[in-house]
Amino acid sequence: MRSALVVVDMLKDFMDGVLANPAAKAIVAPIFSLAERARGDDEWVVIYANDAHELTDVELRVFPPHAMAGTEGAAVIDDLRPQLGDLVVPKRFYSAFTHTDLEAKLRSYDVGRLVLVGQHTDCCVRHTSYDAFARGYELVVCPDATTVFEPGSPEPVSARQARALEYLHTYYGARLEAADVVG
Repeated sequence: MRSALVVVDMLKDFMDGVLANPAAKAIVAPIFSLAERARGDDEWVVIYANDAHELTDVELRVFPPHAMAGTEGAAVIDDLRPQLGDLVVPKRFYSAFTHTDLEAKLRSYDVGRLVLVGQHTDCCVRHTSYDAFARGYELVVCPDATTVFEPGSPEPVSARQARALEYLHTYYGARLEAADVVG
């Protein structure tokens, strides 16, 4: 079985746009390095799970319009742009599985393990993790390549990130591995 690196919401609107997350700057380099390694290994597939919202999406009741389908804000940041052979899954909900073709893509590539990186550990990564767990995928989350939404709370990012990672490990059996050691 193959592994899939799933890069969640590393989009312009989440880096410098309407929902800019200063904490995400630190995860770009580990994601880039892991994606480059994965692209060089036939046992891996790189998948981008990207918000691509429509005006009627329920998430827009909670957050201002962001990563609207077809806009520059919905594009992956330049440093992590998808490469030839990478797959892109547009999503309209927190989970990359909800009303997308992610599961079909994973099956077509005989993927048994998901390695999740990106934003936000306590939201989109969490919901995607649950759906992966419920479908029986082996799950790895890279603490140094994920982050919570910094503006989301006055509580320190490090405390919220630690709690989010502990949740994924405790309830979904996610292995927590640094991006440079995932194999």
